[in-house]
Amino acid sequence: MQVESTRLYRVRAVAEALDVSLATIYRAVESGALRAVRLGVGKGTIRISGQAVLDYQAACERAAATRATQDQGVEFAGGAA
Repeated sequence: MQVESTRLYRVRAVAEALDVSLATIYRAVESGALRAVRLGVGKGTIRISGQAVLDYQAACERAAATRATQDQGVEFAGGAA
């Protein structure tokens, strides 16, 4: 799926686009890592802007790159693992 920055997406569409579970998207929204809009009363419904998806994707890529860089510098004490 091509994400358009100005469009609003359902949680399921975002999960499918990123190839992750619905729970992963809900956790990202609840933690604030993925910006979302709640519509309606009560429990309502959640919509995620295309720009929020792109920002979340970029943040995940930065975190993965940082982790890979840190892992390269790690030496294990005591010989072979």
